[in-house]
Amino acid sequence: MTPNRPSGENKPSSNEDEYFLKRDAEILKERRAGLDAERNAAERHSHFMKCPKCGGDLVERAFQHAKIDECRDCHGVWLDAGEVQQVLRVRHGALDTFVRDLFGLKDGT
Repeated sequence: MTPNRPSGENKPSSNEDEYFLKRDAEILKERRAGLDAERNAAERHSHFMKCPKCGGDLVERAFQHAKIDECRDCHGVWLDAGEVQQVLRVRHGALDTFVRDLFGLKDGT
């Protein structure tokens, strides 16, 4: 017998059981969502400024009017969105043609 309940109320009601089951399920769901968000943030952070090819550290370098990312290990060059167009704004003859051919860009893009 539970000391705080009258003798006829030894068991919790089914509504009380349902309430606590639902509350526990909601708490677990919130905790799982929080842990998933933390894991995703840690995963993104572990790849920040890392070379997609070899995993080495990327360093930001100024090139013309853009900042490009260069790998210290394999010396690969990585461009963020819009940086190809920034580099192409400065015309350098063969370099301009090479970059346009490399990325399949047409004149005027």
